[in-house]
Amino acid sequence: MPKKKADGRAAELARIRAAQAAAERRRRIVITSSVVVVVVGLIAVAGGIILQASRHNAAVQAAAASPIPGVETETGLPAQHVTALPEPTPSTSGGTLLPPMGGDHDPVPQNCGVYTAPVATSNAVHSLEHGAVWITYQPGLEASQVATLTTLAQGNGYILLSPFADLRAPIVLTAWGVQLEVADASDPRVEEFLVKYVQGPQTPEPGAPCSGGVGTPA
Repeated sequence: MPKKKADGRAAELARIRAAQAAAERRRRIVITSSVVVVVVGLIAVAGGIILQASRHNAAVQAAAASPIPGVETETGLPAQHVTALPEPTPSTSGGTLLPPMGGDHDPVPQNCGVYTAPVATSNAVHSLEHGAVWITYQPGLEASQVATLTTLAQGNGYILLSPFADLRAPIVLTAWGVQLEVADASDPRVEEFLVKYVQGPQTPEPGAPCSGGVGTPA
């Protein structure tokens, strides 16, 4: 092949290779830029979610530090271990308040967790004595509301959730000596009550276990 023709082909090949290399560099830049944009966007979203959650938690903590509207209280409750109590076990002062805020109870606590069927009040009251909050709801409560309550209860070793047939309100939250009735699981007082009274200062035996008793949570 004549030298001049060979040199022309080599030059053309070099030009093609240079163009391909430039195109590859541009492609890598576009991909890298797109990845950076996506990552920055995800970080911004995650940061916003974390900030929003932090502000929400701070607001709940602040509200829980003050008296929560609608909370009923009961003092002077006995706390004897008694076997073969009537079921449901009524509150000692009124005789009809259900669930009870405290009082004499079964020697064995109810294991905290989520239940889809009613649990014995005599065992649940023992859990209250150990610092649990018992969230009860009417059996016909909407599934979405039950799901909201379940989310609040899961992952907390001192929350007991179960349906309860004879409630004066759709949802009732009970800790030892305190109780709150709400109509909706999204009521902000639900979280405030949990923050204030799970292992709260009203607990007769704080730190005592809410496990190793009876019942198998769902």
